[in-house]
Amino acid sequence: MHPENEALIVVDVQNDFCPGGLLAVAGGDAIIPEINAMLRQYAVRVLTQDWHPADHKSFAANHPGAAPFSLTEMPYGPQVLWPVHCVQGTEGAAFHPRLETDPGDLVIRKGFRSAIDSYSAFFENDRVTPTGLEGYLRSRGVEAVMLVGLATDFCVTYSALDAARLGFRVAVKMSACRAIDLDGSLAAACQQMMQAGVDLI
Repeated sequence: MHPENEALIVVDVQNDFCPGGLLAVAGGDAIIPEINAMLRQYAVRVLTQDWHPADHKSFAANHPGAAPFSLTEMPYGPQVLWPVHCVQGTEGAAFHPRLETDPGDLVIRKGFRSAIDSYSAFFENDRVTPTGLEGYLRSRGVEAVMLVGLATDFCVTYSALDAARLGFRVAVKMSACRAIDLDGSLAAACQQMMQAGVDLI
């Protein structure tokens, strides 16, 4: 068992991010057995869930003529336009059926405000609007977080950078993550995390 002040954060292990899903990450379901084993080793366990309304501004389909994976400018900065995914209440937004969700203490839903995307478990993409996760972890006495899940180079990296910025000790278990890797985004993300003091294990 890990010490009481360490939390495991399982990022977005949902059907749409696994093979067969609308925004599938290659091998996304291969990490589930390792994550299930880790869930039994931590006292504080948080699951995040991408939870978009159908009219979400980050969906290419809501920008006439825009191609999926193209970039647009939002009030909070550049935004990748994604294929429609993880729409609230759909099977695609559900946790993968093999993920053992029962040990989770808290489910943080993110990306539910239609005008702003949310990669990080801690903040919306404006880097200001909080999800409430920091307050929960502090109230549980957490000082260190271990991140696993999907996708390494987006939601996991954003969560790790924010956790480090908030003063938590942060590690990412790379074998329990998988990346989208858009145009070298995985290498860039790893570089950013290392520079921020995140341990890549």
